[in-house]
Amino acid sequence: MNHHEEGIVMTSDGDFGRRVHHRRDRLGLTLGQVAERADMSAGYVQHLETHLGTPDMGTVTRLARALETTVKDLLGGGRERPPGQGPAMDEPVLEVLDTAECLRLVGPGGIGRVAFDGSHGPTVLPVNYRFHEGAVVFRTARGGPMDTDLRSGLDGVDIKIAFQVDRIDEAQRAGWSVLIQGAAHHLPEDEVADVGVTPWAGGERQLYVRIVPQQITGRRIHNM
Repeated sequence: MNHHEEGIVMTSDGDFGRRVHHRRDRLGLTLGQVAERADMSAGYVQHLETHLGTPDMGTVTRLARALETTVKDLLGGGRERPPGQGPAMDEPVLEVLDTAECLRLVGPGGIGRVAFDGSHGPTVLPVNYRFHEGAVVFRTARGGPMDTDLRSGLDGVDIKIAFQVDRIDEAQRAGWSVLIQGAAHHLPEDEVADVGVTPWAGGERQLYVRIVPQQITGRRIHNM
């Protein structure tokens, strides 16, 4: 069930609690740290994370401040809009990241974007990935665009593609982006047992593709 308050879409059925937990996890905060920031008990913060429903707006506002985000995003009102629509910070700094920092950022895996020259022109598609034994690995459908378009047709010759991962913090108006360029290699079945990547999109996605980095670059935007 959805309802509106002050132009913000508010959702029930546990969405609020999941967003609180996810935001706390991203910031690396304990229940106690969030509770201290929000001037409430750790037990109440835990209750909000694990039970259905949405608290009053005063509580939501304090939690949003404690979690360094906005009331709108904590309530899910910004889920359908593209990131980065707000103004830039007052004195932004663009930092060039070294290879070690880039690898640290992409190492946990998650969602990234594959960019390649497809049969219908330049193509960018999101994928779930893991960083496994020094390479990006993701799954796709046999016969799909990342199967046919990423094959050169020549034995031993792989097509070079780009893979990009970013994280945007709307509240802080900051974030980072890492670009990996390398050859896309379709893995034979006997090499995929230990990869363990599960696509959110589901379906029959039994083709594993590995990108061995040949060039890694990254940028971070932050304040002084």
